[in-house]
Amino acid sequence: MAGPCFKITVLGSGTSVGVPTVGCHCAVCSSSDPRDERLRPSILISYRDRQILIDTTPDFRAQALRVHLERLDAVVYTHSHADHIMGLDDVRPYNFRQKGKIPIYASSDTMQAIRRVFQYIFDDREKESSVPQLATHIINGAAFDVFGLEFVPIPILHGSARILGFRFGDAAYLTDHSEIPESSMESLTGLDVLFLDALRHKPHPTHSTVDRSVKTVEKLAPRRAFFTHISHDLAHERTESMLPSNVRLAYDGLELTIGNAEPE
Repeated sequence: MAGPCFKITVLGSGTSVGVPTVGCHCAVCSSSDPRDERLRPSILISYRDRQILIDTTPDFRAQALRVHLERLDAVVYTHSHADHIMGLDDVRPYNFRQKGKIPIYASSDTMQAIRRVFQYIFDDREKESSVPQLATHIINGAAFDVFGLEFVPIPILHGSARILGFRFGDAAYLTDHSEIPESSMESLTGLDVLFLDALRHKPHPTHSTVDRSVKTVEKLAPRRAFFTHISHDLAHERTESMLPSNVRLAYDGLELTIGNAEPE
């Protein structure tokens, strides 16, 4: 049976400091190829009439303006590092326009960190100005439903930290990983689209390399794979020329349709 149909838009494909990197004048940071300009890592899932965001990066406002994001229905979090949560305050305009709370989904540890960093959102003090209006939901390891689209949490390792990737329909998004446990690999077969971390060629203690992620693609055999969380070590055109035909680098603004029909 065919899976659900939806669209994925890559809002950001860069590493934690983005590309260009502040103060850097390397070939990639100085590149005229727009695909070498990478905001912090995030995707938007358009399902039926709903817009579901994975991670609120520090660049969220710019990302939303760039893709003309008119509404935001939910946010799903992979983990609590700054490059994945610090844009949370910028959901406020959607509260104003939609006149309701926005549900956010995160593991217990990630939700605790969000509550700590954004204490002013969640404390009981009287507010003198607007704060995000949120409905919090804890991801406990089980699959969960977001407006009819099922999300399956995929535990992955980000160095010593255990964080989450997600499978939804025939797509999966795994960012910031140095290792995918074998038990998680079992949940990633039969995919149309697979996003994987591929920071650079040189090994890193908390991120995958291009070569390692290529090997993961070979094992899982998705129809299409896209590498993300890319540093300024990787020039888009040159790197893609060395990849297998079913593996591409993600880039900001990339749009993918999953399923046989156009999303509603």
